[in-house]
Amino acid sequence: MKKTFLAILFALVSNLCFSQSDQVLIENCIQNYIEGTSYNKPDHISKAFYSEANLFLSHKEKPLWIVPISEYVSWYEKGNKGVFNGRLGRIISIESYNDIAVAKAEILIPEKKQEFMDMFLLKKIQGEWKIISKSASSKTSNKSGKKILFIVSNAHYYGNSTISTGNSFAEIVNAYDTFVNSGYTVDFVSPKGGAIPLAYINTSDSLQKQYVYNRDFMYALEHTVKPEEIDYTMYKAVHYIGGGSAMYDVPENSAIQRIAMQVYEDNNGIISSVCHGTAGIVNLKTKNGKFLVEGKKISGYPDSFEKQDGEYFKHFPFLIQKTIEERGGHFKFSKKNEAYVEQDGRIITGQNFQSSNGVALKIIEWIEKNN
Repeated sequence: MKKTFLAILFALVSNLCFSQSDQVLIENCIQNYIEGTSYNKPDHISKAFYSEANLFLSHKEKPLWIVPISEYVSWYEKGNKGVFNGRLGRIISIESYNDIAVAKAEILIPEKKQEFMDMFLLKKIQGEWKIISKSASSKTSNKSGKKILFIVSNAHYYGNSTISTGNSFAEIVNAYDTFVNSGYTVDFVSPKGGAIPLAYINTSDSLQKQYVYNRDFMYALEHTVKPEEIDYTMYKAVHYIGGGSAMYDVPENSAIQRIAMQVYEDNNGIISSVCHGTAGIVNLKTKNGKFLVEGKKISGYPDSFEKQDGEYFKHFPFLIQKTIEERGGHFKFSKKNEAYVEQDGRIITGQNFQSSNGVALKIIEWIEKNN
């Protein structure tokens, strides 16, 4: 029995490692395509595609335009090699089964107000993942290429307890929808990367229902990025999401702290938070060694609103309001269940999930005025 159990466990671990490895290899393959087409690198494009692959594209004079990969590669031999040509690409989703996969990538050309969606069919050939066909479509878009980084937590429980918690789905959705409708791109980072726990999902709310069944959106929450994979220069703002999870892992994570302050100080960007997400900013320090919150007006979920006799509350590592006030901050809030947004320069914070939209609008307003 013991041997059987160990054999099954070994097989499960092996399959997990295999799938994770393949995920990375597929991502690398598509990234070769994205980099090749964004920086006129024909060799990168050739590396991504199978030598006999075809592209199925749109054409004004043809119902279907079939382009051999050799012809497609030749288009990028005419440009300045290694020079950015205005195409912004990112992977939207990947789904694999054994040695085949389908993937989707978004390509933006902000100057032309154009958005392409590329659909790929991939196959593992002699140990290498290759794109064997691609189709694409485009539409006019307001997407600017400006990026916001949402900071989320991997914590499933309140501390070391067995009390479940998660990232507030309402806070994620309310802010995310505001940003994307205004032409912004949102990325997600968590301390460990990968899938994050979600809480407070209400599918009776039409907006939440829309996103909980949005495969591309949920793929992003399943595949959050690790801090070491983040290029802080790409972001105009960081936004800390609340929910019970926000009290753990994120506030003490030095890599995330560094990203947030680089965006704030080096990029002249914004630090923002909502509700318990404000826990993420209490430990942030400026280059001169002072706490970011010192002398600043900050909002978040007030200590007095917590269920002081609740079991979950016993596991809080610190109190948000108390800590901010101890560090020289001025904590501001209003009545329960009312939207409340506080802005102090490039620090924008909200009291609760009802404030998520308002915080996002304040961020957008500042960016558009100052960039």
